[in-house]
Amino acid sequence: MRRLTCSGPDTFKVGNLGRLSSEKEARRKATHAVPLPRSRGSPRRVSLVAFFHRIGSPGVAAVMRSSEPTQLVARAHARQATEILRMLEVDAERGLAEHEAPERRARFGANTIATRNQIGAFKILLHQLQSRVVYLLAAAAALALWFGEIEEGGAIAVVLALNSMIGFVTEIRAARSIEALRALGRMSARVRRDGHMRMLPAEDLVVGDIVLVEAGDAISADLRIMEGSRLAVDESAMTGESVPVDKSPEPVAEGAGIAERTSVLFKGTALTRGSGVGVVVATGSQTELGRIARLVEEAKPESSPLERRLARLSGQLVWAVGVLIVVIAALGLAKGENAFLVVESSIALAVAAIPEGLPIVATLALARGMWRMARQKALVERLSAVETLGATTVILTDKTGTLTENKMTVSRLWVESGEVKSAGKSEIAGDALLQHLLEIAVLCNDASLGHPGTAHSGDPMEIALLQAGRAAGLKRHQLLHERPIARKYAFDNVTKMMATVHKQADAFLYAIKGAPEHVLAACTKAFTEDGETPMVETARRQWRERVTELGHHGLRVLACATKSEASADAEPYQDLVFVGLVGLEDPARADVPHAIEGCRHAGIRVVMVTGDHAVTARSIGRAVGLGSGDVVEGRYIEHIGEKHPRELKQVVIFARATPAEKLAIVHAYQKSGEIVAMTGDGVNDAPALKQADIGVAMGLRGTDVARQAASMILLDDAFPTIVTAIREGRIVFGNIRRFAAYLLSCNLAEVLVVGTAIAAALPLPILPLQILYLNLVTDVFPAFALALGEGARDVLKRPPRDPKEPILGRLQWTAIVLQGILLAGATFAALGLALRAGWTGRSVVTVTFLTIAFAQLWHVFDMRGSRSGLFFNEITHNPWVWAALGLCGSLLAIPPYWPLIAEVLHLEPLTKTMWSVVAGCSLAPMLLTQSFRVAIGLMKQGH
Repeated sequence: MRRLTCSGPDTFKVGNLGRLSSEKEARRKATHAVPLPRSRGSPRRVSLVAFFHRIGSPGVAAVMRSSEPTQLVARAHARQATEILRMLEVDAERGLAEHEAPERRARFGANTIATRNQIGAFKILLHQLQSRVVYLLAAAAALALWFGEIEEGGAIAVVLALNSMIGFVTEIRAARSIEALRALGRMSARVRRDGHMRMLPAEDLVVGDIVLVEAGDAISADLRIMEGSRLAVDESAMTGESVPVDKSPEPVAEGAGIAERTSVLFKGTALTRGSGVGVVVATGSQTELGRIARLVEEAKPESSPLERRLARLSGQLVWAVGVLIVVIAALGLAKGENAFLVVESSIALAVAAIPEGLPIVATLALARGMWRMARQKALVERLSAVETLGATTVILTDKTGTLTENKMTVSRLWVESGEVKSAGKSEIAGDALLQHLLEIAVLCNDASLGHPGTAHSGDPMEIALLQAGRAAGLKRHQLLHERPIARKYAFDNVTKMMATVHKQADAFLYAIKGAPEHVLAACTKAFTEDGETPMVETARRQWRERVTELGHHGLRVLACATKSEASADAEPYQDLVFVGLVGLEDPARADVPHAIEGCRHAGIRVVMVTGDHAVTARSIGRAVGLGSGDVVEGRYIEHIGEKHPRELKQVVIFARATPAEKLAIVHAYQKSGEIVAMTGDGVNDAPALKQADIGVAMGLRGTDVARQAASMILLDDAFPTIVTAIREGRIVFGNIRRFAAYLLSCNLAEVLVVGTAIAAALPLPILPLQILYLNLVTDVFPAFALALGEGARDVLKRPPRDPKEPILGRLQWTAIVLQGILLAGATFAALGLALRAGWTGRSVVTVTFLTIAFAQLWHVFDMRGSRSGLFFNEITHNPWVWAALGLCGSLLAIPPYWPLIAEVLHLEPLTKTMWSVVAGCSLAPMLLTQSFRVAIGLMKQGH
């Protein structure tokens, strides 16, 4: 390679550098000077851009001039390591000079990736005020204050403040919990600078740094490998591939995908085996991890179904109330009424029409759902995400770590005597071939099993082999005591094999494992029940067929062989004796099939989206019960999504999907009208997690990037928790529908009472402050009790509702209107009886106010399900309902006898006759409604 050194004010020396050899100094002496032009007054240091132009490398000069080394990074995997070093002006043996690092950091950027900023308290508070209902109530409060009605205006302001505070406290607690979970530990890297090895914080790495890595290290920047010994990297977080990927310094094709770039170590991955040296070719946002982070920022999460429905309902109410207020005000002014009286009536109408309790109860219902889910290991960031899960129609789930355990396990052993699916002591007892196969697998191994409470170390597949051996009673340390290692041949990317040589009596035992095709090609004999027999072509072909069969089951296959030699220095991969095959897999989580079956009963489709191969994905799909359907590679999503949207319903697995393709898959399902939940734990899942209607990340093994992008985090990483969350979401929506119908029927009754009184030129039966008191106290507590319902037992056996279905459909609105008329009719009946009795002033207002108030309390029993019993149902079994009735009954009975409150609400103490009118008229609507429903039920039974 070429190295740049300064030999004087006007020249740079370009010399050859060796790779850690004794000839380094000799080669350094072979230098030649390159004269550089110098303008008058120019500094002694000549720019690198000018230098590269001078020696005829304008492409490299362009790279160095750019503040982002995109051109270099894009082709680093395809260039020779020596060329990369030359382009980056770095000596592999000395590394960068310390004074160069700040300049490179300024030019190429810091080695950090922007993470989501902490959600500000003020922003969360503003979110609580972004509602048309809030705007209308604020306008009503402003009008009241403008006309000097301090009590009315202040009361409305208190309601708004209380609602905002409840939502603010609940949401900020959720947000801070998420942010605490995102805390990251500080990482370090071993770097050569100025000829010395130093430990630096990972964020201090710059392009051109020489980094030393070994097994167990997390990769802190994108590195082009210069030297490597048995390098294997866990890239599951990037690609979804659960098996470590072998790496080497050899360049690959320029068009290779991320999974095929074996000459590069990517930021965010982890080295599972070997050691090596690499040069930093990209840092921070320019790494592949940074590119995925930019995809996350580009993904635009849509508003939740509940937010859209509540916004639509609020908008409809605001427009209806606005029109009604204008009409009433116009009529009043046309009749020559006093402007103050017109405004007071309009405010009363606005307060009566808007269910102030709706946002409060909706917030508390969602918060309770969030807290219940947190107890069941699901942490929700936004309240509305609870209900969104209940509306989910499709779950797009990652494979590795979500459906599988993300650890390799030996699942098949195949020797000449037959195939077994487990390797316990009972299975290998008496079978010398199985015993020998496992002995070879345990001996030819670099991994180690940890003691209880400590982690295993080494390649996941080698760990799986040791665990299989231990289960069969074969412990590596005991075998090595009997057969100590004499020599080791590391895994080689060319031979695709590894060998260890062990001293055994007067000979040496060679234990070999590797890729089946390569091991079979090196074998001349095979172990059978009759001993060693020649490996004829028929037998060799039969073993290849067995390899293919195991591969069709989605297994990773290793072959084991052996031989005995008199010397430890014999050629390790010649004249081998074939022993058998080992099939390994990343097994499906045991609790997933039942959870997927639960999704199927709930009418929710589960689709696997993975970066793994189709064969492996199909095998896991069968294991977890995804059912029959199409397996499609991610690159075809554009064709399917745009031209054949119906084919989406036939797909059960998307394989070999890149992060951009995962994002496109989510888009395609959303465009087809689905409510999409996306689960995952890797960096490659993050863009799709953010784009989905609700992103569900894994809290234990999930990457920080995935957790930042998600709306919900599973603290136990259990897929079944999603099913529990879906059930909770459906219950929340059912409860919201129930209490919304309750509140709106109560408010409609108040509108009818006020509107009829205004139209008939009657004095208002209930006053603005009384209406506000009803809406805040007697409406909210029964409604909240309804929101705490446990839901029907069969809620997960119903199909998901239509995503376009409103909170209140035609059936609910019909019931609201009829029940509102009954409640208003009872209030006017009480008014008529009061006037007939000769009562006046506050006595009349007190009777009508308490009549409609208690009628609304009894109205809660009308919210039972159509299939439930008259006396024993979800309402009567709800203890919160009885608590709400007791509390609200007290809050209604006490004010007439408390002088201060009675004066504010314009009430007076009641006589026994007045109480009898209130009791009779308030019970009438509930009795009529229940009688009607019983009659309808009997008629249906008759038919």
